[in-house]
Amino acid sequence: MHGMPTGLLFAIYYPVIAAIGVPEFQTDAEDPRDVAFRNVPSPKSEKANLAVIIVLCRRNCGLSRCITIYLVSIAVTDLLVIVTAVILNRIVGIYFPMSFLSITPVCSFRASLNYAAIDSSAWLTVAFTFDRFVAICCQKMKIKYCTEKTAAWVIGIICTLTCVKNIFLYFLFEPRYELNNVPWFCNLKSIFYTSLAWIAYDWIRSIVTPCLPFFLILLLNAITVRHILAANITRRRLRAQVNGANQPDPEMEKRRKSIVLLFAISGSFIMLYLLFFITILYVRIVNVPYASVSDFSDPIFIIQQFGFMFQFLSSCINPFIYAGTQSKIRAELKSGMTYPFILIIKLFKR
Repeated sequence: MHGMPTGLLFAIYYPVIAAIGVPEFQTDAEDPRDVAFRNVPSPKSEKANLAVIIVLCRRNCGLSRCITIYLVSIAVTDLLVIVTAVILNRIVGIYFPMSFLSITPVCSFRASLNYAAIDSSAWLTVAFTFDRFVAICCQKMKIKYCTEKTAAWVIGIICTLTCVKNIFLYFLFEPRYELNNVPWFCNLKSIFYTSLAWIAYDWIRSIVTPCLPFFLILLLNAITVRHILAANITRRRLRAQVNGANQPDPEMEKRRKSIVLLFAISGSFIMLYLLFFITILYVRIVNVPYASVSDFSDPIFIIQQFGFMFQFLSSCINPFIYAGTQSKIRAELKSGMTYPFILIIKLFKR
């Protein structure tokens, strides 16, 4: 695979995606040993997340408060990923490379913040999947666990732990060079490759995200699907005996909408994290180094970049999943989009 065609492919791909209004891929949260190429993001993904946050906070979408608070938290962390990883890192890196954001202490802080947002987004998806697993498969536990208060506690704990976990990244970098006694940019310290403590931390970091969320979501969805299939068969038989025929079942329809939303969110996470997950396993098992430069002739670098692209698409695609699976969210978004035009028409008539 030659460097120029691949680089040209990436260069054309992002503007096209931005032009047609599909959320942009992000490649900012690369492994600390990777220096990824820069790309220009589309602001529409940020607006999509913000619109969904506003719509969900109004609580007119027919979803329970427990589900709503999880979806709002996921949308907020996705928006934070876009702001920190794209705007404060990528755009600044492209157009303002010598701004104060590239000073080493600020650069180190941004790295920690980026990873905290990414980890929070992944683990909140796990928390939402587990909440729906409890609601569907554990009826006795559902009453106590599937509440707004519990959801708030779970979200707070996840965000706190991910922040604590990624604080250590701040101490991982050193200046690339100094100019007028000011340290610029972030380079990995050599101790990262030799210290057992840092090597262990790097392994733990890879296991915690994305390996563990990937396996947990797969496992919870598999158990949930098995339970749903068994429960649906039993419920159809009981209703057939009582009613003598297959009548419309409002409870089944309500359950179906909840399940579609769950599988859409967790399924997209699994698919979009798959390549990144495979890359992590390959690098760890084969013990090959991550690509440390933007070399489009290096297959490892290309695989890394596609893995990052698909991984961060998950931070942009969730708003469209909400709108695609929930008719009331679509109606609220449509109402919000048409309201300014209706207002202008009314003012014009007056």
